[in-house]
Amino acid sequence: MNLDLDKDKKGNILLVDDIPENLQLLSDLLIKLGYNVRSVTSGRMALKTVKVKPPEVILLDIKMPEMDGYQVCQALKADADLCKIPVIFISALDDVFDKVKAFNSGGVDYITKPFQIEEVVARLDNQLTIQRQQQLLQKEINHRRDTEEALYQSRALLSSVLNSSLDGIAALQAVRNPESGNIEDFRCLVVNPVIAKIFQRSREDMIGKLVLKKFLTNLQPKLFDDFIEIVETGNTLEQDFYYPSGDSYWYHFVAVKLGDGFAITTRDITARKQIELALQDANQKLEQLVNIDGLTQVANRRCFDTRLEVEWQRLAREQQPLSLILFDVDNFKPYNDFYGHLAGDDCLIRIAQAVQEVVRHPIDLLARYGGEEFTVLLPNTDIEGVINIAETIQKVIRDQAIAHAKSNITDIVTVSLGIASLIPKLEVPPDMLIAYADKALYDAKQQGRDRYAYNC
Repeated sequence: MNLDLDKDKKGNILLVDDIPENLQLLSDLLIKLGYNVRSVTSGRMALKTVKVKPPEVILLDIKMPEMDGYQVCQALKADADLCKIPVIFISALDDVFDKVKAFNSGGVDYITKPFQIEEVVARLDNQLTIQRQQQLLQKEINHRRDTEEALYQSRALLSSVLNSSLDGIAALQAVRNPESGNIEDFRCLVVNPVIAKIFQRSREDMIGKLVLKKFLTNLQPKLFDDFIEIVETGNTLEQDFYYPSGDSYWYHFVAVKLGDGFAITTRDITARKQIELALQDANQKLEQLVNIDGLTQVANRRCFDTRLEVEWQRLAREQQPLSLILFDVDNFKPYNDFYGHLAGDDCLIRIAQAVQEVVRHPIDLLARYGGEEFTVLLPNTDIEGVINIAETIQKVIRDQAIAHAKSNITDIVTVSLGIASLIPKLEVPPDMLIAYADKALYDAKQQGRDRYAYNC
C-alpha cells in the first residue's frame, strides 16, 4: 500500500492510551505520514483536550484506569459540541462482545492490536473523507436554503439579487388562449445571466419571448404541465433534473406561483451529486467493515446476530422453518500448535471459501461465529434440507484434504456439526435455536467428532 498520501488528505488526530510506549509508536508513524497528532494518557485528559481544540478523529484505547474508553466515548457523544467527532477504538480486546460494546457506546470503527499501520491509515482516511464530505454537503444545503429564501425578499432588492446570484432566477407569466383560457405557453418577464446561460441564449433574446415550451419539448415535456399546475393550484414544485450543459449535468430548481405565472430559481448541483455518490460509496465500505470478518471475508458474528433476529421475526409470522448449522474444526488447537498460526488462519480461510460455495442461496448466511467456529443460517429450510447441506459441507471440507498430522481422528482436517431446525415463535427468543445447535454440536463431539448430530 502506498502511504505517501496527498497533503489535502491529512487531518488532526487525537491519540488516547495510558501506555506511553503505544502512544509514541503510533504518534511517530502518523506524524511521519503527515498527520497532525496530539497524545494524552487518560480519558479525563482527553475530554479536557477535546474541549479546548477538537480533533477531526479520535483514536481511543479501551482499557485505561479511572475512566475507560467506553466511558470517554459516551461522554463525547453526550456533548452536543463534541458528539460528531468520529471515535475509532484501537484495542487489544478481540472479543465480539467488546467490539459490539464499542459500537454501542458511539464508536464508528474498531481496530485490533497489534495493528497494521496501513489499516489504521485506511480507516482514518475513510472517516476524514466522510466527515469532510458531510461538511461540504451541509454547506451546499445551507447555501441553497439561503438562495431560496432570497426569492421572498422585497422587489426593491430583486434587481441586485438577480444580477449577483450564483443561481439561475427567472419570472414567467402565463400566456392563455383568449377563448378557452387555457395556458398555452409562458412569457419570460425576468431572466438573470445564469438562466440565460442554461438556455444558451442572451437575456435580451429571452425577455418578453415565449421560449419555455419549446425548450422543455427537447428536455422533459411533462415539466410544462407541472408548471401549469403551479399557476392553477398554487402548489410549489421542487426537484432535480438532468441536463448536460458544458461541465454541468445536474440542476435543482424550486418554482413557486407568482401572480398569473411562476418564479423559478435553479442551481447547478453537479458537485453536490458527486459528493453524494462518494459519501454513499464510503458508507457502503464502512458497512462492509462492520459486518464482514476480517480474516475469512464471510459475515461476522454481529452480522449473524442481526440476521438471526430478522429471520426469526419473519418466519414466526409466516410459520415457516428456520434451520441452523453450528460447526467447528476438529482438534484445531493441536493444528495451530503444530503448523503455526499462519497455517491456522489459512486453514480457516480455505474452509470458509469451500463452505461459501455450498451456501449460495441469497437468503442463506455463512458467518464466522468465533475462533474456529462457523454458523450457517438457513431460512425456509426444514430438517431434511439442512441435513443435506450439512453432509455437503462435511464432504467439501474433507475434499480439501488439508493435512492434519496431530488429529486423533484422521490425517486430514475434519469438522463436527450441530444441526437445529424449528418453526420460530415470537414469544421464544432466537437464542433457543443457537442453544439447540450447540447441544447437537456437543453430541457430535461426544460421539467421536467428524460427524453431525441434530436437535429439533
